[in-house]
Amino acid sequence: MQTVILAAGQGTRMRPLTETTPKPMLPVADRPLVAHVADAAVEAGASELLVVVGYEAAAVRGYFGDSYRGVPVTSVRQERQRGTADAVRAARPHLDGPFAVLNGDNLYDPATVTRLYERGPALVGSPVADPRNYGVVSATDGRVTGIVEKPSDPPSSLANAGGYVFPAIASEWLDVPESTRGEQEITDVVARVVDGFDVTLVTAERWLDVGRPWELLAANEWKLSELEQRVDGLVANSATLEGPVVVESDAHVEPGVVIEGPALVRAGAHVGPNAYVRGRTLLCENVEVGHGVEIKNSVIMSGTSVPHLSYVGDSVLGREVNLGAGTIVANLRHDDQPVRMTVKGERVSTGRRKFGVVVGDGAKTGIDTSLNAGVVLGTGTHTDPGECIRRDRPE
Repeated sequence: MQTVILAAGQGTRMRPLTETTPKPMLPVADRPLVAHVADAAVEAGASELLVVVGYEAAAVRGYFGDSYRGVPVTSVRQERQRGTADAVRAARPHLDGPFAVLNGDNLYDPATVTRLYERGPALVGSPVADPRNYGVVSATDGRVTGIVEKPSDPPSSLANAGGYVFPAIASEWLDVPESTRGEQEITDVVARVVDGFDVTLVTAERWLDVGRPWELLAANEWKLSELEQRVDGLVANSATLEGPVVVESDAHVEPGVVIEGPALVRAGAHVGPNAYVRGRTLLCENVEVGHGVEIKNSVIMSGTSVPHLSYVGDSVLGREVNLGAGTIVANLRHDDQPVRMTVKGERVSTGRRKFGVVVGDGAKTGIDTSLNAGVVLGTGTHTDPGECIRRDRPE
């Protein structure tokens, strides 16, 4: 099955983390987000991966190369991000039969993708509490009967999970008009397929649309929970590893450190002494965690340093961040309401009782900085020693 993976978008709702990194290449456990999608496709029997690239295309191309896990890879470029149908159309010259389409910024459990490939023409749907922000699928007796994009009055609670198997003829139906949102929507193609074919509804066993920073945190919580303990790096005798902890080669865990899994310490990372890491935490390549630091349920990206007597909880720190000694992150509102965060100028709920901060690449805090729950520090921002940051600070 030829499989089109959509990985061209800018990921504006994920900023500042996507200022220089395409969203599909953000880290989820030991690989980029899009690699989990490719893995599910390969395990389901993909014969070729057609990866649609656009924003920061070189990073995606460089990761996959010409093959991935023994499956040929062809990169195709979407020149302008004009919608999902336009993205698939970029791959059309390479399509020669029935084909699958998967969103490169979604997580699918592999069993769902396998069932999708077996039952095509088919579509993946997932029940959600509020389907208004998704394409919404209608179905009867396991057959898709309709699909509508982001309706104000949803006909069902089934969200379109961005996974499809199309008949070959659908490649000729990709020239669709712009929607009211100004995009060429793949849902218009799905609607035409539904009119002419029996389209099977494949209900996702587990699915996550990774569009905003707290959803990246949730993606890591999912994939880190699948870890099995492995220690290839150097761990001091007096360090304590509890539960599923992976310490990759060239990582170093100092004396007095306690790591409660699931947690992943990637190659070149250095932890401690006397640090405490817990709660489904990812420490990426060459991260530095200093003396007496506590990190809980967070994603710390490559090259970032959290030295000396700091606390980071339920947060996402970008690449090459440097937190001054004594930096403290708040991750809980006193009224116990979900933490709110600004996304594309709109204040929205994260849906999480505990959520800390999002810090863009290259940001630095002065010593004894306090960061309030839900705060965003933009790319390259600085704080002064002793500052209490209660509002977002743009790049």
